[in-house]
Amino acid sequence: MTSSEPASMTELIEDCADIPPAVRRPESALPLPRASAGWRVTEACEAQVRDMDNYGS
Repeated sequence: MTSSEPASMTELIEDCADIPPAVRRPESALPLPRASAGWRVTEACEAQVRDMDNYGS
């Protein structure tokens, strides 16, 4: 009895290389990253932390 499972990573890669292109899913290019939106700290955000201790010092 023979197994259809690959015995090693090399064998797995070779098996995958034998798959006809017609049945493989085409590789799609990744979309370009979007530019990040600008942001600023509002007075309301600053007010939330104004009276907190400064842990950085």
